[in-house]
Amino acid sequence: MPTDLTPQQIDDFLASHPGWERNGEEIRRTFVFADFNEAMGFVTRVAMASDVADHHPDIDIRWNKVTLVLSTHDQGALTSKDLDLAVTFDGFTG
Repeated sequence: MPTDLTPQQIDDFLASHPGWERNGEEIRRTFVFADFNEAMGFVTRVAMASDVADHHPDIDIRWNKVTLVLSTHDQGALTSKDLDLAVTFDGFTG
């Protein structure tokens, strides 16, 4: 099943959302917080939004750093679901 995004839409998203980088058919961003508690609060918000969207990122937690990786695995591509969640996650940081 092909992606619902054009290469230009993905490029436009990346240009307008600093911190997100493309790696093949996924996007990733590392968020940095003051401490572990802030990082975990962010992860909790990510988890709740992901459940509502029924679309879940890979999450790597390293004390005050949280890396999120988004891809629509069942399509083997980036989709609007990934970009929509990335925008949501960006909104959690301020």
